[in-house]
This record gives sequence, structure tokens and C-alpha cells, in this order.
Amino acid sequence: MMNEVRIGLLGLGTVGAGVVKVLDAQRATLEERAGCRLRLGAIADVDVTRRREGLDLAQLPMTTDAARVLDDPSIHIVIELVGGLEPARSFILKALAAGKHVVTANKALLAHHGAELYDEARRRGMTLAFEAAVAGGIPLIRAVKEGLVANRILSVFGIVNGTSNYILSKMTDEALDSAHKLQILVTIAFRTFIDLKHIHTEGITRVTAQDIAYARDLGYRIKLLAIAKTSGDAGSGGAGVEVRVHPTMIPARSPLAAVSGVFNAVFITGDAVGDLMFYGRGAGQMPTASAVWSDVLEIARRTAHGIPALGLELPAVGAGALPLRSIDTVRCCYYLRVMAQDRPGVLSRVAGILSQHDISIASVLQRERAANEAVPIVMMTHEAREHDMRHALAAIDRLPDVATATTMIRVEGGPA
Repeated sequence: MMNEVRIGLLGLGTVGAGVVKVLDAQRATLEERAGCRLRLGAIADVDVTRRREGLDLAQLPMTTDAARVLDDPSIHIVIELVGGLEPARSFILKALAAGKHVVTANKALLAHHGAELYDEARRRGMTLAFEAAVAGGIPLIRAVKEGLVANRILSVFGIVNGTSNYILSKMTDEALDSAHKLQILVTIAFRTFIDLKHIHTEGITRVTAQDIAYARDLGYRIKLLAIAKTSGDAGSGGAGVEVRVHPTMIPARSPLAAVSGVFNAVFITGDAVGDLMFYGRGAGQMPTASAVWSDVLEIARRTAHGIPALGLELPAVGAGALPLRSIDTVRCCYYLRVMAQDRPGVLSRVAGILSQHDISIASVLQRERAANEAVPIVMMTHEAREHDMRHALAAIDRLPDVATATTMIRVEGGPA
């Protein structure tokens, strides 16, 4: 048995400072659970003079040189909290090559270079852990990897970007952050590597206060959702996985509709367990530091007791991989807001175009009237194919009575 596990920290920013604070506050508990002493061997940061609230830097093993962490043979675990793609990628590869386990919260790095890093960790027989990379303090990664091993995951969807959810909740960030996290979830849930550039991604910039008000009137809420679903229906595009991030209308009665502010929530459906919901703070210093320590403690426990590192499951390749379904094959209901001149026959022409593309209207809402001015015509459709909807929208926007591009928001979760 090893009496002490030494830890190196790269980056003493917001989360890095939280990691140190957790160790200071919970050292006795953490060491009891790990079965060994836990020591911060070195902390590397480009700025060793900037004040960190709640920390006495003079009492910490600070350095500006990352090599002091990466080249120290006494350090067993490296925590990477530098962020960004480089030099974080090089730091992790060097740490793995030196026989060190790595814990990271770097969602962007995993989304862009995950395949390379996963392969290197497996090749070196080291652990690469990333609980803190998705949904902050929610123990989501471990739940999917370990708690749901008896399940075939059917769907994963939810709110994984607190900033966009805060904006929508308060009534006024784009979706790339959510796409990074969804890519990681797809990798572990469906064991299929999806290139980030192939994830259909839309931000919230086209969602207006008017749309949010209409959604409320119709019994819905608008959220930026990350969605991944498996499908074996050959008639709707073949077996595969659909992966997308975009503003979505969900029924007001849905538990997701109540998720507000900086909180995250993720729904997972497994073939054996059914529906699960994970909810909590998706970011912040201490929630993310908590997730970092969940990984560090597991690795420290195994290191201290001479237990080999757990093999990192790689995404399936070849025949076992799930192909990515095109966004064009996705079927769902739609909300449309058409800004058109208030003239006779406009609604019938819009409805006619939708009908030509096999899209039926579920409901129409038109309350504002203003002769010879553009007014909103709001429609909810029955389920339709994305390809057909896009072609219909292009035709609607070419109508002479339509003033601006039609707003389209996908609807999930059934009727309100």
C-alpha cells in the first residue's frame, strides 16, 4: 500500500482555486475515503502573484513552469484546469506518457481531441477522467459509465448550458458549449464518436421576447436543449443516432420547463431503467471542484492500494458504431412565426405551401391586426420531417406578403 498520493495541478483559476479549497476544508474526510494522504506536490500557473480569494499563495507549492508538474516522477495524478485546446492537449499527452493519471474539466478539448486522448490513455494504461467536463457538479459521467452499464441508452437530452438558460429564463452564447458537452455524452452513452463539426448546432439569437410570450400562451417554454437519440426506424432515415443542439419548445408541464437560472438538467432513457433525470448546478467554482475531486479520489484510492487503472471504454468503430443521422431525417413538431402583411388570403397561401410539403397544421394563433403592416401569424404543426420543413420555409419566405424570414423552433415532448 502507498501511504501518500501526490497531485499536480495545472491552472489556478476559478475552478483550480476551488479544488485547493475543497482539499483544505475536507482533507480528513477525503484522506479517510482514499485510504492515504493526499498532497499537492506542485501547482503551475502563469500568474503566481494574482490574488486568489480565500487562498494564501505563500503556503502553496506554486510555480510558473508546467514542467515542474509534468516532469516530477513523484506526482501520480495531474489535474488539468488550464482550459482551451493548447497547451492543454500537449500537457495531457505528456502527463499520460510519463505514467501519470489525468483529471480534466476541459470539455472543449475532449470534444475536439477526445479520440486522440482516449487512445493515448488506453495505450499507456492510465486513467483519463472528466466528470467535471459536463454539467458541473452533477455526477452525470459516472452515472452513465458505471450506473447504467446494464442499459442500452435510448436517448440523452437536456439543458447543459447555464448561461443560455439564464438568458432565456430572464427574458432577453451561442450553443457551441452545449455541443461540446453533448459530444462527450454521446461518446460515453452510445459508444460512438461523433465529430463535433457534424453536430447540428443552433444558438438562441433568433429567439425573441415575442416567441417566448407566444410559447407561454400555447403552454410551452423555450429552452436551449442538447438532444441525442437512437433510432432503428429504417423508414425515417435508418438506424443511427441523431445529435443536435438548438432552441426547443417543451410543454410547460415538463420537469425541464422548471429548470431555470444557472441550473442544468439532463434526462436519460435506458432500455432497462427507463427514464432518469439529473439536476443541479451546471457550473461554478465549488460544484465543478466537487466533480474534479470525485475523479481524483477514485484514482487516488486505486493508486494507493495498487489497483490497476480502469480501462477507458473507447467509442465503437467499424460495424459496432452507430452512424450519425442527418438533421434532414429528424421528425418533430414545429412552431412557426410568419411575419406577413395583414391581407386576405395570406394564411391560406402559407397553409397551402405547408400542405404541399406534407406538413399539417395543429393550431393557428393570430391576435394582432394592423392593415398594411406586417403582423405575426403563429402556427404549431403536427410531426413533420426536417427536410420538408426547410423546403416549405424557403417557399413561404418567397411569398410577396411575407416581410421577414420565418422563425422556426422545434417542439419536443408532445402537445402541451
